[in-house]
Amino acid sequence: MLKKKNIAASKASLVLFLCQMISALDVPLDLLQPPTITQQSPKDYIVDPRENIVIQCEAKGKPPPSFSWTRNGTHFDIDKDALVTMKPNSGTLVVNIMNGGRAEAYEGVYQCTARNERGAAISNNIVIRPSRSPLWTKEKLEPNHVREGDSLVLHCRPPVGLPPPIIFWMDNAFQKLPQSERVSQGLNGDLYFSNVQPEDSREDYICYARFNHTQTIQQKQPISVKVFSMDSLNDTIAANLSDTDIYGAKSVTERQPVLLTPTGSTSTKVELRGNVLLLECIAAGLPTPVIRWIKEGGELPANRTFFENFKKTLKIIDVSEADSGNYKCIARNTLGSVHHVISVTVKAAPYWITAPRNLVLSPGEDGTLICRANGNPKPNINWLANGVPIAIAPEDPSRKVDGDTIIFSHVQERSSAVYQCNASNEYGYLLANAFVNVLAEPPRILTPANKLYQVIADSPALLDCAYFGSPKPEIEWFKGVKGSILRGSEYIFHYNGTLEIPVAQKDSSGTYTCVARNELGKIQNEVQLEVKDPTMIIKQPEYKVIQRYGQVSFECIIKHDSTLLPTVTWLKDNDELPDDERFLVGKDNLTIMNVTDKDDGTYTCIVNTTLDSVSASAVLTVVARPNPPFDLELTGQLERSIELSWIPGDENNSPITNFVIEYEDGLHEPGVWHYQTEVPGTQTTVQLKLSPYVNYSFRVIAVNEIGRSQPSEASEQYLTKPASPDENPSNVQGIGSEPDNLVITWESLTGFQSNGPGLQYKVSWRQKDVDDEWTSVIVANVSKYIVSGTPTFVPYEIKVQALNDLGYAPEPSEVIGHSGEDLPMVAPGNVQVHVINSTLAKVHWDPVPLKSVRGHLQGYKVYYWKVQSLSRRSRRHVEKKILTFRGNKTFGMLPGLEPYSSYKLNVRVVNGKGEGPASPDKVFKTPEGVPSSPSFLKITNPTLDSLTLEWGSPTHPNGVLTSYILKFQPINNTHELGPLVEIRIPANESSLILKNLNYSTRYKFYFNAQTSVGSGNQITEEAVTIMDEAMASRQVDIATQGWFIGLMCAVALLILILLIVCFIRRNKGGKYPVKEKEDAHADPEIQPMKEDDGTFGEYSDAEDHKPLKKGSRTPSDRTVKKEDSDDSLVDYGEGVNGQFNEDGSFIGQYSGKKEKEPAEGNESSEAPSPVNAMNSFV
Repeated sequence: MLKKKNIAASKASLVLFLCQMISALDVPLDLLQPPTITQQSPKDYIVDPRENIVIQCEAKGKPPPSFSWTRNGTHFDIDKDALVTMKPNSGTLVVNIMNGGRAEAYEGVYQCTARNERGAAISNNIVIRPSRSPLWTKEKLEPNHVREGDSLVLHCRPPVGLPPPIIFWMDNAFQKLPQSERVSQGLNGDLYFSNVQPEDSREDYICYARFNHTQTIQQKQPISVKVFSMDSLNDTIAANLSDTDIYGAKSVTERQPVLLTPTGSTSTKVELRGNVLLLECIAAGLPTPVIRWIKEGGELPANRTFFENFKKTLKIIDVSEADSGNYKCIARNTLGSVHHVISVTVKAAPYWITAPRNLVLSPGEDGTLICRANGNPKPNINWLANGVPIAIAPEDPSRKVDGDTIIFSHVQERSSAVYQCNASNEYGYLLANAFVNVLAEPPRILTPANKLYQVIADSPALLDCAYFGSPKPEIEWFKGVKGSILRGSEYIFHYNGTLEIPVAQKDSSGTYTCVARNELGKIQNEVQLEVKDPTMIIKQPEYKVIQRYGQVSFECIIKHDSTLLPTVTWLKDNDELPDDERFLVGKDNLTIMNVTDKDDGTYTCIVNTTLDSVSASAVLTVVARPNPPFDLELTGQLERSIELSWIPGDENNSPITNFVIEYEDGLHEPGVWHYQTEVPGTQTTVQLKLSPYVNYSFRVIAVNEIGRSQPSEASEQYLTKPASPDENPSNVQGIGSEPDNLVITWESLTGFQSNGPGLQYKVSWRQKDVDDEWTSVIVANVSKYIVSGTPTFVPYEIKVQALNDLGYAPEPSEVIGHSGEDLPMVAPGNVQVHVINSTLAKVHWDPVPLKSVRGHLQGYKVYYWKVQSLSRRSRRHVEKKILTFRGNKTFGMLPGLEPYSSYKLNVRVVNGKGEGPASPDKVFKTPEGVPSSPSFLKITNPTLDSLTLEWGSPTHPNGVLTSYILKFQPINNTHELGPLVEIRIPANESSLILKNLNYSTRYKFYFNAQTSVGSGNQITEEAVTIMDEAMASRQVDIATQGWFIGLMCAVALLILILLIVCFIRRNKGGKYPVKEKEDAHADPEIQPMKEDDGTFGEYSDAEDHKPLKKGSRTPSDRTVKKEDSDDSLVDYGEGVNGQFNEDGSFIGQYSGKKEKEPAEGNESSEAPSPVNAMNSFV
């Protein structure tokens, strides 16, 4: 919301223009001129009789005027009255009342005359009246005895004062009496009661009259009012009432409206134009009537109509003749209506249409004085010359009177005079002085030279050229020192010489010259104009919604002309900011800390410069959780329902969405509140269902988007009558804890659910499917009962019924329970095992008879364990594994078996009590599988053309080894792989000498074991043959040379740098070139074995198919170890807490850990020679 105004814009321009027009007609005081009245007392002048009377009369003229007074139409000789003085160089009279004078002696009509050689001006007739504030006359006031419901008027009748007093009613404690639609004060000061109520009885109804002029308050005697009801009227009061008393013996009855004021059906009202019209209607009746106003044949004037005194008074301000007409007030209640029509006539004291203005003429010129006024009735126009009726004034041949106009022709200097126009009718008069001043003067410019004008761009610029001359000079404007005369539609030339530029732009800045000329001369004046950039708010404050106790900030970023100094002011609701340290005013913002409800409102940023002002406003809405509801009321009390109503608290600017109703049971759970129900935020009553034997209290919580209010105050308590229970215990169960009992349990009813005192339970049971009678027992308010001596695991029908001192709950439903379980008696039979492969087997069994389970069948457990490995014929510690199969399953899978091994298993049935006997052990064997990789491979004794290979047998042969497969290939200096050679080695060998190898050559070896099933995982190793002796000796000779040592140091440094780079890249997950090339030339025949050898994926080792990375080595004994594989049963079996799907598949894990076999030790070998290490990098 942005508002902007410029000081020189629109209304300001018009006011300035009019003021300058008037000042332009003023004759400079250094020139001869008739008197002009500049200040005088009001026509109707009421004075304080305790102070001196000052009657003002000020005038100007050349020569300075002299003053004289008339009183009541005759000359007032002030020299003869010692109490009256005239101020020096003034016509103002001072009557010294404080020195013993009486104001009443100076009442009368006074008129001032200011005179010099050029004429005489007169003041208005000033009526002097001292103010009066008389006391009330003593009177004896009888008490007012009024029947309840009747109307009453307490008369004030204040003393007549001057001016009339202001009336108000108070009590002895100086507290204003409350007023309403029923009780109100009329325009005449009387206090009207449309109908009296018992609370109106009091003895201190006091009417006060305040006389503002004398600042005094007068008090009437207190008036007593006693309101009685005929139903309670005692004999004493009844005896004091005469038979003809207006008070009857009837009880209070409703009455249709009757007007107390004005009386009758019609009345008239005359008001003067421009005044405030007040019309009043006050009616009696029961119920209290409501007043409505209409204008017959028209509408009440918009923006000028107001209703006061509870719509009993119609107020129309600034009335005009158009407001005349018939105004009807209508008083209505439920029994009927009454109306009154007030005929309003608007008259008018005289008012100006054209008041005469001073006329300055040069000798020989012509001119006119015009005096036009209007009024109702139309006023009479009378002319005076120098205070004398023009008919008897001295003759002037240049003057001719034509009604409301005086025409002057060929005036001469003797034609100078002051003329008075008097327009009058029965409602008042107007008197105006206008002089005719005959002068011959060259032009003069009254505006100061080089005056600086500053305006805002795009606003009007008004450049003054106040002038005087006789004859009237002509005015011309120029821009710049040698500029051309200004003409055109972009300029406005005013009568008073002002130049207006309606829309000034930046290029309008500069020097402007005003030239005034008449036949007696010429004069010019320069003024300066500066056009400034407007002040703007480029970021305005925005509407904010903030929670109570939060922090909010409004921005106000401005842009302004660099030559103007802006001031920023913040307002709240068009008033100053509160004097509170929580309000922080920054350069471009306003911040409010710890916001409270009183901060809610409109905040305005006002930017002022000397030339313009701009403002922007934003609304701050402070929201909070609603205030708690109040005035909770219980109505419509019934045994099982009640109506609750409440009044919502303040919603704190966030609408209430719903109300939550809670209850407290003061009988069973005092201090604990429970949720009852909730209703929409528009609802303030709710019908609540009740339970018997509860001492209810209710409270209401209001909810809006911000949160929940504090709970309301608790309602009154309401105790419902007891009754038999409405419901029975829930969650009834029958489960035996021993083989010969039945434990019946249930969830007890709460005190709230008990519906009455003496809560107990009737527990009933009988064996299912047996023609037995119900056995019942009544127990106290407990939640368990044990039936002993029952058969093992027999179904029972059970029911539990609640009862209290007033009766039983409805018949309960039956549930099925079982007596206690015992261990199963029979083991599963016909256990069969089907071996699927070397690591997986399927077991089958026959289910046991359900009667032998003696409980709830939970499933079967399969115990199995490895007896021995068929390849080693050695026994080890037996660790049993357990798989559980839920439900009535008769098969299951045994995963994770070791190949080529002997196993045993048995099966047991499980119920809630435990496991039954085991089935006879069943033996089964797993077939051979592929072996694990050899336990190690090391290469020793390198020569020029041979290498010695040693290895260890696989840790897990998984069958009978048939042979070893060795494959190797050379690697050249560019790390490319040569042809692959394969050798099959008998299974009983553990070493091999490879001959006929190339000297000084690196070889890569791939080694694995085989059974009849296939090949196992391989291990890899690399080794280098040595150089020949001649090369070795040259190597030694060169090694002793200094240059070679330096070269080797450089190579070593380069290698170190490469190793560091490789290490960094490896940490980042990258590969260095040697690795990539080795991967690219891996043995194509060995790599696919993972898929083709028929073994499970978990036994394969992906790393064994890859060449070793450059720089990667085995331990110091050049041995490669293979970690033991630990098979998982995740996909098949279930541990103690595991589960199987319905198809018998395993979900879970082993119940025990699978043991590991120790790995065979590795032999150590000597480290490679430095020469070999160096050659490995060649």
